[in-house]
Amino acid sequence: MANMFALILAVATLLTGIIWCLDRFKWAPARRIKIEAIRLETDGKANGQALANVARQPGWIETSVSIFPVLAVVFILRSFIYEPFQIPSGSMMPTLLIGDFILVEKYAYGVKDPITMTTLVKTGTPQRGDIAVFKYPLDKNVDYIKRVVGLPGDTIHYDVSTKMVTITPACPTNKDCQPAATLEYTPLEKSSWFMGFEPAEGGNRQMATRFLDTKTEAERAKGMRGIFMGERNEKLGDKLHQTLVIPGAGSSVDEYYQQAGSSAATWIVPQGQYFMMGDNRDNSADSRYWGFVPEENFVGKATGIWMSFEKQEGEWPTGVRFSRIGGIH
Repeated sequence: MANMFALILAVATLLTGIIWCLDRFKWAPARRIKIEAIRLETDGKANGQALANVARQPGWIETSVSIFPVLAVVFILRSFIYEPFQIPSGSMMPTLLIGDFILVEKYAYGVKDPITMTTLVKTGTPQRGDIAVFKYPLDKNVDYIKRVVGLPGDTIHYDVSTKMVTITPACPTNKDCQPAATLEYTPLEKSSWFMGFEPAEGGNRQMATRFLDTKTEAERAKGMRGIFMGERNEKLGDKLHQTLVIPGAGSSVDEYYQQAGSSAATWIVPQGQYFMMGDNRDNSADSRYWGFVPEENFVGKATGIWMSFEKQEGEWPTGVRFSRIGGIH
C-alpha cells in the first residue's frame, strides 16, 4: 500500500512536471506571441477581453501547473527526507502508542529510490537500539516498526522465562572478542498499563486486548478482567528504554523462527541482516517469529512524534495527547 502511494505520487509529479515544462517553455511563449500579434494588428487597441481569451490556459493545464510545485515538494520531502507514519498497534508500547503519528528520517540509512527501495547513496547503517521502519520481509507491501536488537554477526538468545536478551557481538578474526552479555535490566515493576478483556454482545467476553493507561483511563478499566503489565528498563548499548511484559505469561519456543544449525530461541544474525524486536515483548510479532530483516528493507529511522491521539486499535480518537509530542528513544 505504501509503495502504491509512492508510485502514484511519483507518476502524478512526473506528469504535472511535464505539463509545467511544456507550458513554461512552449505553450506560454506561444500565447505571448499571439497576444503581441493581435496588438500589432490592432495598433494597440485590442479589446481586453479578446487578449484575455488568447492568454487563458485550458483548465487542465492551469490545474496541473498550479499543483506541480506542491507535488514536487511533497514528493522530495516524503521520498528522501521525512515521511509520516501512524502507529497502528501496541507492539512498541510503552515507547510508541496506538494513535501516535511519527516522523521517519528517510536518509538515515541511505538515499533510496522510493519505488524500488534501491539504495542510491549509502549514508549509514542501522545501529543497536534504533527504532526503525522497514518492509516486512514476508510481504514488502507492509511497513513494520521495531527496535534494532541484533547486528550482522551477533548471536542473540532470548530467555522465555526471564524474558531477557543475551547478545554475543560479532567477533572479527584475530580480535579481542567480547563474551556473551545479558543486556542491562532494572527490576521488573508493576506498570500503569492494564491489559484486559471487555464484555461483548451476547454475554461473551470480547477476545481483543485493550491497553489502558490507568492514570487517565482508570474508570474504563473498571469492570474489565485482566492484569496490570510489568515494566522495566532495558539498555541496548548506551540507549535506555522501557519494555513491557505480561507477568506469568510464557511463550513457546516452538512458535519461534528456527534457524538451521542454531538452538531454540537462539539466532545468529547473517551478514547484511538485522534482528528486530518490539518493546512490548509479549505482544509483538518480530524477528523471534519470522526471522531477520535485510538491510535493503529499511525505510528509515523513527525520530519524533508530531501528533498523538488518544485511541485504541480500530476505534476513533477521543482526544489529543499533547504531552507525547516530541522526540522518541
